[in-house]
Amino acid sequence: MSPQQLSPSVRRVAIVGGARIPFARSDGPYATASNQQMLTAALDGLVQRYGLDGPGAVGEFVAGAVLKHSRDFNLARETVLGSKLHPSTPAYDIQQACGTGLQAVVAAANKIALGQTGSAIAGGADTASDAPLGVNDSLRRVLLEARRAKTLGGRMKALAKVRPGHLVPDIPRNAEPRTGLSMGEHAAVTARAWGIGRAAQDELAATSHQRLAAAYERGFFQDLVVPFRGLARDQNLRPGSTVEKLATLKPVFGLDHPEPTMTAGNSTPLTDGAATVLLASEDWARERGLEPLAYLTAYETAAVDFVGGDVAAGEDGLLMAPAYAVPRMLERAGLGLDDFDLVEIHEAFASQVLATLAAWEKRGLGTVDRARLNVAGSSLATGHPFAATGARIVATLAKLLAERDAPARGLISICAAGGQGVTAILERA
Repeated sequence: MSPQQLSPSVRRVAIVGGARIPFARSDGPYATASNQQMLTAALDGLVQRYGLDGPGAVGEFVAGAVLKHSRDFNLARETVLGSKLHPSTPAYDIQQACGTGLQAVVAAANKIALGQTGSAIAGGADTASDAPLGVNDSLRRVLLEARRAKTLGGRMKALAKVRPGHLVPDIPRNAEPRTGLSMGEHAAVTARAWGIGRAAQDELAATSHQRLAAAYERGFFQDLVVPFRGLARDQNLRPGSTVEKLATLKPVFGLDHPEPTMTAGNSTPLTDGAATVLLASEDWARERGLEPLAYLTAYETAAVDFVGGDVAAGEDGLLMAPAYAVPRMLERAGLGLDDFDLVEIHEAFASQVLATLAAWEKRGLGTVDRARLNVAGSSLATGHPFAATGARIVATLAKLLAERDAPARGLISICAAGGQGVTAILERA
């Protein structure tokens, strides 16, 4: 193999379009929908919109889910086989907690940039309603012992060890294995460290709802959202949300400290949903008469030591990895925050967004004009099906940039469980 083959030229990666189903509150309209069913609906919407149903129409499909059943084995490939995408399309799964959707975009983009494929679809799905229930571990051990027994008597002896308590299932917990604290409790610690107050959180949450509602009203999501199971809009959206209304809600996190500030209103609800995004080389898009919305030009990941790091001071809080990833990415790209027309920060919690902004300012990046932040609303209003959020944000930001009809640049910042962060830059030439 020649050196040229080992080091192919890097191609620009275009964001062509996206499709997602409306996000629903858990135990609501999608309560009986599986990850695969939701992801298939989002994928079919994209396939239909861009005529991608023929053999070889798309190079590959990469997607994932955070909460997965055993039946979700090979989720991406099984989704392809049940969708309108041609069965010959390769697919594989990926997972990085709340960063899954954006990490899927990065994985697909890398292959396009290196010339290994001309196009790819990335995405993700998650259902909090249909979360997997594990067999009680003690019962699992008894059943394995019975299976290994060589005689009927041995099997009966093993099964005789079953007790009523063994029948209680292991229910998924929204807690970090290393600390036992939920994401909300971790965020409450960070909020106190950065001095993030209740009023500022409620204001950010109300703005998210108001901007998402305005985006729907002007038809922005008409070619991004595919109706599913009776929903045409995100169910969590509250168009009439105000700071005054949010101020009446009781805190739900950080209750072990005086004056807790985090409520259900300024925190993302448990959500079901799926999203996809189509990426391609410029040549692929041009040959099909498709105008790229924007280009993915940089990405960076980071992780913090939220167990033994500087958590009390806020530097290494569970959701603070973007405070490290973004400065590195901007330095590598030779850019500053002032170079961005739009900034998209995933709103896991209002306090986390505000802490991230404060950390960027502390690191010398400057301030973000709120008029440029999450201009079409974000996770506090849409909801947050963990693995779907990245694809939602990429498609939304790409279209927002395309609407400007002029050179523009957008920043994406997503925090994730495990103390991780995934960030990216989109540009409109």
